[in-house]
Amino acid sequence: MKLFLIPNLIAENTYHYLPPIIKEIIEKTTYYLVENEKSARRFISSLGTNHNIRDLQFFRLDKRTKANDLVTIFEKIPSNRNVGVISEAGCPGIADPGAIAVAMAHTKNIPVIALPGPSSIFLALMSSGFSGQQFAFHGYIPNKNPEKNIFLKRITERLQKNNETQIFMETPYRNEQLLKDLLQYLSPETQLCIAANLTAPDQIVKTFPVKLWKRQKPKLHKLPTIFLIGNIGR
Repeated sequence: MKLFLIPNLIAENTYHYLPPIIKEIIEKTTYYLVENEKSARRFISSLGTNHNIRDLQFFRLDKRTKANDLVTIFEKIPSNRNVGVISEAGCPGIADPGAIAVAMAHTKNIPVIALPGPSSIFLALMSSGFSGQQFAFHGYIPNKNPEKNIFLKRITERLQKNNETQIFMETPYRNEQLLKDLLQYLSPETQLCIAANLTAPDQIVKTFPVKLWKRQKPKLHKLPTIFLIGNIGR
């Protein structure tokens, strides 16, 4: 048995971002750990594999899945069959519950093979112009004060002290409120990168000081977006 970490699309109909090895592995795999069975079936079907989709076995792996649940799941999978972990978007194990399956595989001495593919977090960092030597990803930002203000103060201090790029996100329907807060509470000179709808034809990736963002606020409502603050040229 091997555990394959299989990246998914991060924008609709962007299959050119998926390397051929993903389809090759999926054609050899019948057992899957997924967040949502319906969307996973749709993704596999869209690749045009030789599978009869009804022959595939899916097990739920989401934020509520416990280690004991995975023990039971792995007991149901023959030892000579491979397992695929598919995220709802991007790479399993990065801002995604796939990590618990990887940890379980390591305890069982099952080889873990991560396949290359799109990750909005790393694409945003690569495109920002900020330091890729030192960075921190914080996941979802607190959505209420005073926790939100405390968070923004803390990450600003980390940036200033360590030149550590700070990366975070918000539920898409709260993006515009978050941007409003960032423009209010961050220093006018702080460099802010907004990376929205990555890999899609209408993606937005721009880095400006906060004072310039105030003059040209993008429309981010319901667009998957990564926010970064950092230093240019350091």
